[in-house]
Amino acid sequence: MDVLAAYREVGSFRGAAQMCGTTHKTVRRIVERHNAGGGGAQRKQRGHNYDLVRELVAERVRKTEGRISAKRLLPAARTAGYAGSARNFRRLVASVKAQWRRGHHRGRRPAVWTPGDTLVIDWGVEKGLHVFCAVLAWSRVRFVRFAADEKAATTLRLLAECFEFLGGVPRTVLADRMGCVKAGVVANVVVPTADYVRFATHYGFRPDFCEAADPESKGIVEALVGYAKRDLIVSAELEVADLPAANRQAGGWCAEVNAAVHSEICAVPAERLEQERELLGPLPSLRPEIGGKPISRKVDKLSCVRFGSARYSVPNRLIGQSVLLSVLADTTGGRVQALEPLSGEVVADHPLVAPGETSILDEHYGSTRPDKPRRAPRAKTAEEKQFLALGQAAEQFLVGAAAAGVAHLAREIGEILTLHAAHGEPALLAALARAVAFRRWRADDVRSILAAAGGAPTPRPAGHALVLTLPQVPTRPLSDYAIATTTGVTTGASVGGDPS
Repeated sequence: MDVLAAYREVGSFRGAAQMCGTTHKTVRRIVERHNAGGGGAQRKQRGHNYDLVRELVAERVRKTEGRISAKRLLPAARTAGYAGSARNFRRLVASVKAQWRRGHHRGRRPAVWTPGDTLVIDWGVEKGLHVFCAVLAWSRVRFVRFAADEKAATTLRLLAECFEFLGGVPRTVLADRMGCVKAGVVANVVVPTADYVRFATHYGFRPDFCEAADPESKGIVEALVGYAKRDLIVSAELEVADLPAANRQAGGWCAEVNAAVHSEICAVPAERLEQERELLGPLPSLRPEIGGKPISRKVDKLSCVRFGSARYSVPNRLIGQSVLLSVLADTTGGRVQALEPLSGEVVADHPLVAPGETSILDEHYGSTRPDKPRRAPRAKTAEEKQFLALGQAAEQFLVGAAAAGVAHLAREIGEILTLHAAHGEPALLAALARAVAFRRWRADDVRSILAAAGGAPTPRPAGHALVLTLPQVPTRPLSDYAIATTTGVTTGASVGGDPS
């Protein structure tokens, strides 16, 4: 109550003091000061022991955009002359940060959701139990399920179950930047994986991703993840060892929270879902292929299909058609089988290879295919055509001489062709073969080999049989060395034929 008004009403200091809950001396001072024309008492400005470093703190807070802590600022303040306590310095830093944020707050607008438009999904982990959370943005219908991992197949399977729970498909699925459905980020734009794109095409929704650290898009599902952890996982003491039981409790919990009035929209989510379901897209008749089921791939012009960033060959008669790929586990690390879609016949069987590698079977192409392309010589001039017409020995000589860097190779070939006219083709081919074997790439070398006329020895590699041509000598029959026997006398023939 106003002291002056109370005094005017009762006319005494003690009466006004009793009405205002103070002392009569206080009432008297107020009345006398008012009659003297003075205002309220001015409080004396007291200094603080941190006034010396206030400008320093303000500058550092401005440079760090309010993120620096008092702990890191205190050494600099001590150097600048601050001698007070750390607690008092924290008060200064807190007040300077609050003043800076008043003029530099981020500011954001609340999200406005449209019926049937957006489903927000995210993963959370609590005590080793992975929880998949989804909320239909407009009606606030919550969907929660548990899993042992956060793989892409698990995410897509639970998302398909969520669509069936809702009874329709929204136009957009807004996901956090979860790695299981993210192939990469280019210029802050998230690129979804090919499997996620095929899944979205099958159901007819547009995949979208939240901005990093953006409460406008992530807040609605982050709140659901935290709510499910506090109200379901912790209270029910769920464990990863019994996922079926945990998911049964999750289904009952979803039915409970969706039937209660939501504090944000002041409505029952289950009742709003009945209105929103009319705007959801229809569910497809079948679920798409997810996980270990055969997946479809189109055969490219190389008669190969791509799986796991690797190539696997299939018969070339299937170029332009689609085949089903099935991955089988075995002791060797796994195999990839390609099957015809209609008959189910296995048309190719490959070992599982690493990303970037290729598994090729020659029978798929009808002929043996070298691992590297063969760059055979192609004659253009008359001399080149005449030289390569000699056969494989001439081709090997040409390729070897080029690899050895023989200068004026065309002139060397011309000189060798003159030797062809003088010595004949068989001798020249033998000389070229010997030149290739001993890596002699000049026309003079071929001329020297021809001049030897086959008299030069042919070395044999170590460990190979040595074949020698021995001279022919006259031989004698073994009967010449038989011992002749007579009555009472034994005679024998020596090597020279004389009796001994």
